[in-house]
This record gives sequence, C-alpha cells and structure tokens, in this order.
Amino acid sequence: MRLLIALILPWLTFFTIGRPIAGIICLILQVTLVGWLPAAIWAVYALSQYKTDQKIERSMRGR
Repeated sequence: MRLLIALILPWLTFFTIGRPIAGIICLILQVTLVGWLPAAIWAVYALSQYKTDQKIERSMRGR
C-alpha cells in the first residue's frame, strides 16, 4: 500500500514513515510537474530504506 502511495503521492509516504520535514520538502518538489518524477523516486527509495531499518531493528531485538 505504501508503495502505491509513494508513486501517486510521494510526499505522503514520508509522513507515514515518520519523516515530516522530508515530506514537506518532497511536497515542494512535487508541486512542479518536472519534480514529480524525482519526488516519486525519492519516496520509493526512502520507503525501501525504512523497510530495511525495520528488519535490522527486529533482528537486533531478537538477540
């Protein structure tokens, strides 16, 4: 679901993963039509990093 949000509304993805400052910057970037594609790529990248961080945190808690 977050991946779909990252492609359609990239700025909203940052708010769902707890990065509101990046979300505001992404919203400013997305306002321009040229900036929408870089904003979407940035949001997908940030989402993948968030998922990786979650996996690392879960593995560290298991020790």
